[in-house]
Amino acid sequence: MSTWTAVLLASALAFLLKLLGYIVPGTWLGGDRTTRITSALPIALLAALVGVQTLTSSGGQVAVDSRAAAVGVAVIALLLRAPFIVVVVAAAAVAAGLRLLGLP
Repeated sequence: MSTWTAVLLASALAFLLKLLGYIVPGTWLGGDRTTRITSALPIALLAALVGVQTLTSSGGQVAVDSRAAAVGVAVIALLLRAPFIVVVVAAAAVAAGLRLLGLP
């Protein structure tokens, strides 16, 4: 399968999924359970993305390095209710400092 075939198939699949969103009856999407699940889904996906990007190396192996320490500092700053920019700068400073010290 060529790259363009894969791109065209993925585009068609994305279009069909969006079209399916218009076709599904509103009563299927209006329930309390569905609303709770769909409101929590982005949080779970973002948490999974952060976990995978933080704890895996380029080879797919589990790696605890300066990124994990930076996420730890960010979590502590968030628990202390620091402003978002302070959280980002603190995490970046920890990661940069650890890499400056020679840690991966």
